[in-house]
Amino acid sequence: MFDISIPDSDIANRERFDQAVARFDAINQEDPAEITFEGTIYAAEYLLAQALCYRVVQLAPEASEPLLLASRSQHLRRWERPRSEYPEGRAAYLKWRADLKVFHADESAKVLGELGYEQETIDAVRELNLKKNIKGNADCQTLEDGLCLVFLQFQYDGIVEKYDEAKVISILQKTAKKMSPVGLEAATKLDYSPRGKELLLKALAG
Repeated sequence: MFDISIPDSDIANRERFDQAVARFDAINQEDPAEITFEGTIYAAEYLLAQALCYRVVQLAPEASEPLLLASRSQHLRRWERPRSEYPEGRAAYLKWRADLKVFHADESAKVLGELGYEQETIDAVRELNLKKNIKGNADCQTLEDGLCLVFLQFQYDGIVEKYDEAKVISILQKTAKKMSPVGLEAATKLDYSPRGKELLLKALAG
């Protein structure tokens, strides 16, 4: 699937870290939604968490332990808080997104607390999962870059098929504003459909 090589350089307790990753992976594998990737069917959030961690390590080979943990738990139990539980409209959508961040942060903190992580690390992972300071926190920016890259790899072509050119370019430009120069460079190296590549280049040029 993804070749994720995580060094020990910034991990205080490797056994505990591996236990946390295994717990997060097991929870994500409960997602009833599925994605087929390279001919294999995966639980959607499990696959996307693997992809996010992979991108984070690509962008930051010496990623901190809180960043690695956040990458594996960014959308923990998302399927338990579906959009359908909220009313229609943009205000309700934004409320759903804000509530999700808190839910994911709480769920990841619960797992880390059960494994005996120090409060400092739990707070750092929580801060990253809440994404409160993207431009001011290098780890948070790396996480956001990774999320955008995962979106482009797994969801972007569906957006291209669904919307007209102007809408797609608008979505891409909003995505690009969240990204760092390093993240944007990585985005140009992903594989896209011919139409997807064309619209991405138009968006970035604009």
